[in-house]
Amino acid sequence: MSRFIIRGGPLLSGSIPVRGAKNHALKLFPASILFAAPVTLSHVPEIEDVFCAGALLEKIGFTVTKRENRTYIISPPHPGVLSSLLEEKIADRIRASILFVGPLLARTGHARFPFPGGCVIGRRPIDLFLDGWKAMGARVRETGTTFDIRASVLHGADITFRVVSHTATESLMMTAVLAKGQTVLRNAALEPEVAALAEFLNKSGARIRGAGTSTIHIEGTGGKLLTKGACRVMPDRIETGGFLILGALLGKKLRVIDCEPEHVSALLEHLRLAGVSVKRGADWLEVSKPAKLTAVSMRTREYPGFATDHQAPFVVLLTQAEGQAMVFESVFEGRLAYLADLNRMGANIVQCDLHRALTFGPTPLRGRAVESPDLRAGMAFVIAALVAQGTSQIGNIYQIDRGYEKLDERLRAVGADIIRE
Repeated sequence: MSRFIIRGGPLLSGSIPVRGAKNHALKLFPASILFAAPVTLSHVPEIEDVFCAGALLEKIGFTVTKRENRTYIISPPHPGVLSSLLEEKIADRIRASILFVGPLLARTGHARFPFPGGCVIGRRPIDLFLDGWKAMGARVRETGTTFDIRASVLHGADITFRVVSHTATESLMMTAVLAKGQTVLRNAALEPEVAALAEFLNKSGARIRGAGTSTIHIEGTGGKLLTKGACRVMPDRIETGGFLILGALLGKKLRVIDCEPEHVSALLEHLRLAGVSVKRGADWLEVSKPAKLTAVSMRTREYPGFATDHQAPFVVLLTQAEGQAMVFESVFEGRLAYLADLNRMGANIVQCDLHRALTFGPTPLRGRAVESPDLRAGMAFVIAALVAQGTSQIGNIYQIDRGYEKLDERLRAVGADIIRE
């Protein structure tokens, strides 16, 4: 299995491009199930989760054709070919496999799937999805680790989410597009990816109002499939934030390009309070390492708050900041498991419970061998290794490749000493 070998220390300069958003692309692939004609997706990141999404579509009968410049053409199956079974070996590998269920159920009246996989970062139940489909008239049967969902007719429903979930919001929004009657989603997620998905669907015949707010109205087509569609994947705000944090630690003058600055506003405010000056353009952000970093407490929450996916990289920054800070991970209870490895690299972090930790800094980090436990902690280890004295080895980089396209190549281009072997 591949690993990264990283020698820490060099300052970084130049421009590093942001690729298409993983959390947008992974909604567009299942959304193509709602279409009667080919869908063209551009600026799609070349990452493992996208490859899995394409494989899932192919297994149920769609044709997925990759073109130049990160463009995909997704063509619907011939009549009678479409399968309702999601391949277990593929679905086990990505959490986003759950997003294929709603469109498949809406189109065929049947979906069978395993419990979705992905990062091991605490409990990520699917009851919000199941309850929503039941409210729309579906029957759910669970056998072991497999779910079988059927519906002769899906009808609109008034659904209030118990907790905010962007995947549940997007999933039920897509399900409702082909349903009969009106669906209302309350306490819906506000992520920009939700609004972008709705905009794409509306351009192709869907009738969605309010996406990007807490209440979304969908007037179903009654089974009529959407027309030919095209969409450019938006810039990845999580990747943008990771590069900004890296620049705050090692930037001689690091410019993050092809991004959407508005989507990382909460992180920018935390960086400002930590003493980091960030220059801003229409689609770029420039950051340099300040003379001193000041510790800033942080609490994760749903968008537009501090993203849970920025938490681990930001904790690396706190190890180099002066003072004490409280980190409160309010979204996932298993997302602080990587702290023990950071402490072994020299950090001084005290984990209080499953959700909270205290950081004390600054502390010098030392290179060592670590394994990536999940996608975002893997990125945090890369940042820590680039800051550390000496050489680090990061294993299980499949987890990192799931969300970051050719990360090592882009980092080398701005001066990092990192190789893949």
